Amino acid sequence: MKIIRYIAVALLTASFAVAAVAQEKSTSSTVRKRKTSDRNKENSVQVSPRMQSFYEEQQASDADVQWMKVIYRQLDLKKEQNMALYYPEEPNQDGMNLFCIIMKLIADDQLTVYEYLDGREIFTDQYKVKVREMLDRFHILYTEAKGSTEKHPKFKIEDADIPSNEVLSYYIIEKWEFDRVSTKMQHKVQAICPVLHRTDEFGGEAVRYPMFWVKLDENIRPYLAKQYVFTDNDNNLARYNYDDFFKMNLYKGEIYKTKNLRNLSLMQMYPDPDDFKRAQDSIEHRLSAFDKNLWVPTREELQARADSLEALEEARLANDTTLTITQRDEKKSTTKRSTRSSKRSSKKSSDKMEKATKPKESKVKETKIKTSSNAARSVRRRR
Repeated sequence: MKIIRYIAVALLTASFAVAAVAQEKSTSSTVRKRKTSDRNKENSVQVSPRMQSFYEEQQASDADVQWMKVIYRQLDLKKEQNMALYYPEEPNQDGMNLFCIIMKLIADDQLTVYEYLDGREIFTDQYKVKVREMLDRFHILYTEAKGSTEKHPKFKIEDADIPSNEVLSYYIIEKWEFDRVSTKMQHKVQAICPVLHRTDEFGGEAVRYPMFWVKLDENIRPYLAKQYVFTDNDNNLARYNYDDFFKMNLYKGEIYKTKNLRNLSLMQMYPDPDDFKRAQDSIEHRLSAFDKNLWVPTREELQARADSLEALEEARLANDTTLTITQRDEKKSTTKRSTRSSKRSSKKSSDKMEKATKPKESKVKETKIKTSSNAARSVRRRR
């Protein structure tokens, strides 16, 4: 009997041990599943409709806009100011670059992109990009994702298959507007276009392939606001996100086109490299100096401007070796007289403006009774 009792106790303890081990394995597997699912949730960016409403912008009325300029720029990602758009090349613990965000949103049917038409940008339903055709055209590997339908196709693209290392530049469309209500020049990036740089099998110079246009509106801005980037190598704190990067004009790009009637690029309008560079500089200067030219300069600003012109003229005369000493003195005296006269004229104009702004005092005419000597004589004669 004792032997049977020992055997029964041994069997019971063994069964309890097996059950405990099985339960531990099941709990560990569930924990692992939860961890992987949580990681997938963190990688997939979710945006609520309420958050999306925060990024909806009210367009300025056409009656309030007094001046507008549409600028096309090219952003070279090899430049230090634009490297935040390129790195990291593959998603890691710091996040993902701009092209990876765009491609994941397109594959998940959360973002609409439009065809790149050379010289024309039409953001209508007619020119929406068909995602499957676009992926096949640029040889990007993909698989069908769960929940994909014929009307709303969804695709799964592995991180290693996204060609973010080949996107070495972007085209952007800027819109500059002067609003008379706020009396400010408003700057906004309307759309961006990733450009692939690919070489053929034999090497050689890389060929550029513009992929599609993405509108920077309320559909993508909430996702861009979630990804913070490094904008300075000296400061490793990621203070700005991608939405700030475009909104605060933290990038550096060259102008290659402005909206014009003939729809020509600057290179087509100015084939000479020097003329092309001068055209770019003049456009940049006009955009930066537009706000300053709206206001009348003060007396101090006019005087500082005249002093700077006088100093430049004196420096030019000092460097001119063809003139004699007497000629230099004569020219210096003439420049001084001209600057003095310009200062006096500016002072007079400012004084006139001040007088014009002062209210005019009303002069009351005093009526004086004039007694003429002839009238007195006539009275005496009557007497």
